[in-house]
Amino acid sequence: MKKVILSFAFAALIAGGAVAQEKPKATAPQEQATNGPALTFEEKEFNFGDITQGDVVEHTFKFKNTGTQPLVIERVDVTCGCTTPAWSKEPIMPGKTGYVTAKFNSAGKLGQQKKAITVHSNAADGAKYVYIVTNIKEKTTASAAKN
Repeated sequence: MKKVILSFAFAALIAGGAVAQEKPKATAPQEQATNGPALTFEEKEFNFGDITQGDVVEHTFKFKNTGTQPLVIERVDVTCGCTTPAWSKEPIMPGKTGYVTAKFNSAGKLGQQKKAITVHSNAADGAKYVYIVTNIKEKTTASAAKN
């Protein structure tokens, strides 16, 4: 019985050692991304700070094509109708820059807001996300301030 248990333990050690000797396979997707278009944003989040309810604010996120082939922004999705996107429509050549602009209308909103902007492109690593953040303060009227 001892021999059987020792045999299984030895086999488990050998199998564990063989698995540990394999090279990680995570390098293949990284190589693929650098050999095609690659979307790299200068910043992933922009905070407007405190704004007043009803304010319309706008920020432009700049990006660079750090890949080796032209980058094309296929579409930009937003989480609600309060955010309007605009973006570079022409292909971005390797080493060149482009933009994604987010215009946020705070009407009807209050408190902390974090809105995701999803950028779909032909980059090998898929969609990228950037965020706008703000804290919306209630709009006070002149008559309410006097009372």
